[in-house]
Amino acid sequence: MPRSVPTTITLPPFAGTVRKLVYANTAIFFLVLLLRYAAPVFTFHLLNALLLEPQSAAHGAIWQLATYSFFHFGIFDILFTMVTLWFCGSILEGAYGSRFLAELYFVSAIGGAILASLISFTHVFHLSPLATGSGAWAGLFGVLIAIAMRFGDQEFLLFPLPIRIRAKYLVAIDILIALAVVFMDQGAFAALLELSGAFAGFLFLKYAPRRGLAFGFSEQYFGLRNSYYRYKRRRAARKFEVYMGKQGRKVHFDSEGRYIDPDSSKDPNDKRWMN
Repeated sequence: MPRSVPTTITLPPFAGTVRKLVYANTAIFFLVLLLRYAAPVFTFHLLNALLLEPQSAAHGAIWQLATYSFFHFGIFDILFTMVTLWFCGSILEGAYGSRFLAELYFVSAIGGAILASLISFTHVFHLSPLATGSGAWAGLFGVLIAIAMRFGDQEFLLFPLPIRIRAKYLVAIDILIALAVVFMDQGAFAALLELSGAFAGFLFLKYAPRRGLAFGFSEQYFGLRNSYYRYKRRRAARKFEVYMGKQGRKVHFDSEGRYIDPDSSKDPNDKRWMN
């Protein structure tokens, strides 16, 4: 019988926005561990100020909408989250660039925090605005939604199981699990953050320019700048036409302000100008 082909795992590139996010989250994780050992009281107040609490965010602590996403508690939490961010984020970064991935991640994290905080004030699903949220899963769910929408047929290996599954089905399973947790008392706000981050990521993918907000803004900026330069060129052309008219000479410019060579309208086969 022929030998089976060995299964190899190729690690994706570790660079750009993915590397910065992984380094930042990992550094903060170990820093909190050290602070808890050296200054537990200070760490307690620091976490109260930086973790997401809808009640505090509504009363002015709006920085919590972003800072909460850099705090993880538990070695398996930080490990699984960063590995997922590395493998999935590198796919998007390779296809659309570092700027696109950074925008998607933070729009999902911040947008998910805003939406989840607003929902918590309704007290549905036993939610409370005094609940606390942390972790990168809101931003990561936005990345997963992008993988499902733009790389849905790509297969992932469910390590350590030798099972392959398409990205769109894997993301659908993750969303269903998060929905189930929302209906449970424990961990409902964290699951709501994940679903809200996925929804924010979906809106970003649907309505933002294909290569990101910054690329769209830069395109608009350069478009406006070029329109202004064309206006100045047309204005200068009109002034020059008036000036040359006063000198008894006629010059012509097109609608874009470009000079029209009078010889360009002559028939090249006309030999009357020759001696």
